[in-house]
Amino acid sequence: MNGVIIVDKEKDYTSRDIVNVVSKAVGTKKVGHTGTLDPLATGVLAICVGSGTKLVEILTCNDKEYIAEIVLGIKTDTGDVTGNILESKDVKIDKETIIKTLESFKKKYDQTVPIYSAVRIDGKKLYEYARENIEIDLPSREVNIKNIELIDDIRYENNKTIFSFVCDVSKGTYIRSLIEDIASSLNTVGSMSNLRRIKQGIFEIEQSNTLDDIKNNNYKIISIEEVLKNYYTVLLDEELEFKVKNGVKIKNIYNQDIVVFKKEEKVLAIYKDDNGILRMWKMFNNQISL
Repeated sequence: MNGVIIVDKEKDYTSRDIVNVVSKAVGTKKVGHTGTLDPLATGVLAICVGSGTKLVEILTCNDKEYIAEIVLGIKTDTGDVTGNILESKDVKIDKETIIKTLESFKKKYDQTVPIYSAVRIDGKKLYEYARENIEIDLPSREVNIKNIELIDDIRYENNKTIFSFVCDVSKGTYIRSLIEDIASSLNTVGSMSNLRRIKQGIFEIEQSNTLDDIKNNNYKIISIEEVLKNYYTVLLDEELEFKVKNGVKIKNIYNQDIVVFKKEEKVLAIYKDDNGILRMWKMFNNQISL
C-alpha cells in the first residue's frame, strides 16, 4: 500500500498517536506524518504510507489553512489555553479594531518560534529547554500570511474578548505565535483556545477519514500519482527511462523546479533543479517493474 491517507485528527491526540493508529490499521511501520498538529488542534493531517513516505518533504512545504480562536486577556507559557497562565487582564476590543488589525497581518514577516515547539537548537528540542526551565534565545523565521479574516461574532466573556479567524499561511507558520503577535498589535496579550486545520496543499477537510474509519478499515488512500498531479510531468521514452532508472543527471530543458517522471502512468521518480541541471530527488522504483 503506497500513498497518502488524510486524517481528521481529533483533539488530545498527538500527530505521533495518529501515525501509530494508521500503522496498525494498514499493517506497516513505513508511515509518517507531514506536519505536527498540537494535541489541542484538530483537522487535516496527511499521513504518508509505504513509498508515499518519500512525499513527506514535499507535502510539509505546502501552504496550510486554519480556523483559530483567540482569547484576548490571557497569556500562557505555551501560547494556548492548556498552559500555565502567566498574565490575565480585562480586555474589551471592538470589532472594527480587530478587523483592521487582522488586515495588517496580510504580509511576510519574521515570526518568533514558540518555546513549546519541536524546533531543534544545538541538537535539543525547544520544548525540552522549556521543561528544564533553561532560557534560550528563540529563533525566528520568515512566514507569509497570505490571507486572514475574522469569522463569526466577537464574544465578551469573563472580561475577555474572544473571536475566531480563518487564515491561509506558508510553511513554518505557528498559529500560537501569530495569535500572540496579533494580541501584541492590539496592545494586550492573547492565547489560542481552539485550532482546526481545514486545508494542507491540495488536501481539504472534506477528504479526510475519521479515526473510526481507519480502525474499521473504511478509509480512502490517495495514490502517489494523484498527490503529484499538479507538478510538471514527463512521460518517459526509452532513452530517458534508462537515465532516470540509473539516477543520471538531466539537463533541465523543462525550466521547472520539480519534474515528475512517469512510466506506464506510474511515478518512477521526482527530479529537482540545481542550477539548470535536474538531479534525482525521490525514486519510486517499487511501483514499476524494472
